[in-house]
Amino acid sequence: MKSKRQEKILGIIKSYTVTTQEELQSLLQEAGFHATQATISRDIKELRLVKALSPTGNYYYTTPIQKEPEAAALNLDYVFLESIRSVDFAGNFVVVKCYAGMANAVCVAVDTGTWDGLVGTIAGDDTIFLLLRTQRQAEEFADFLQKTVAKAKASRRQTL
Repeated sequence: MKSKRQEKILGIIKSYTVTTQEELQSLLQEAGFHATQATISRDIKELRLVKALSPTGNYYYTTPIQKEPEAAALNLDYVFLESIRSVDFAGNFVVVKCYAGMANAVCVAVDTGTWDGLVGTIAGDDTIFLLLRTQRQAEEFADFLQKTVAKAKASRRQTL
């Protein structure tokens, strides 16, 4: 029972932005796991969960070792990186602004890659909307993309 409950806790914090033990307890109860606050506290300690600060200033539970995002699975070639003007997120949406006419090419690169939590994409002429399952996944994707684009542009400036 304990291992199933702890598996469920890991699943919950992966799918939801859980900010308190009470919120975790409520989500566990909805999933059919009844546990006291003391039990949840022990589970958090045993799972070595930590609270991380989101860009919005809220703390949420997460695992301490966050693997590198599955970025290698995205086609991060020169055209892809040079086509992106800006990246932002709101809720569980990521918005990628591109140069005119380039959004479809960037969107194809995202669609052919694998990114944990990516539900789908919509591309226009210069804007892409990406829907991720959770706000945290959207934050991680946007952060990764911002850093990757910035690094690529800085590297290009050094070679000029």
